[in-house]
Amino acid sequence: MKTVPLKAEYRSELGKQKVKKIRAAKQIPAVVYGSGSKAMAIQVATDDFFRVVHTKVGENVIIDLKVSGPKKMEKTVVIKEIQHDPITDAVEHIDFNIISLTEKIKVNVPLHVTGESIGVKEDGVLDVVHHEIEVECLPTDIPERIPVDITSLKIGDSVHIKELSFPSGVTPTLEENEVVVAVHAPRVEEEPVPAEGEAAEPEVVGKEKKEEGVEGGEAAPPAQEAKKEKSADKDQKEKKE
Repeated sequence: MKTVPLKAEYRSELGKQKVKKIRAAKQIPAVVYGSGSKAMAIQVATDDFFRVVHTKVGENVIIDLKVSGPKKMEKTVVIKEIQHDPITDAVEHIDFNIISLTEKIKVNVPLHVTGESIGVKEDGVLDVVHHEIEVECLPTDIPERIPVDITSLKIGDSVHIKELSFPSGVTPTLEENEVVVAVHAPRVEEEPVPAEGEAAEPEVVGKEKKEEGVEGGEAAPPAQEAKKEKSADKDQKEKKE
């Protein structure tokens, strides 16, 4: 991997208000760490930074950083972290790490999935567990991506770290049995089944009691009973009179 040049300026003024002015001037505030020296605050032009990261290797690019100003510096660095605005997604801050081209580093390399799985054609669900694979290698050996062909995967099949192909000098940090990609069976939503002994229809409370007095003749309403007793008493009284 070739290194890419990037110019920067030393930044002595710190604070939120100063940072706002820097961003307004189409610059990005940044900090350089590493190599046993104190962290250095710098700023880089937004257009220059976008040119650097918009390559095949993306954020894994190796940068020849040249800082101008009161404190000059020229170092080989990699991007440690990029902070974005949560609303606009604009780059708000960058952290750079100083590296040596002769010492191995750990970086995340994108996983590149190719082919169309047999299982997916049968309505299976493709699950990409790791979209990036962390590897350890020399900065100049960082691969652009790690390929994986899923064409032969059936439902229930998976690809593990040990089955991936890594370039010479590049070692994955994940365990060899770690699943990278899998094809799962399609999900089937089951109908809810009533519990054993549970009534199929809700019971109408009071229905039986209401029907007993109407159809069975077992219990007459209190008003009718009182009326019958009154009529009987009247008949007996008339007989006596």
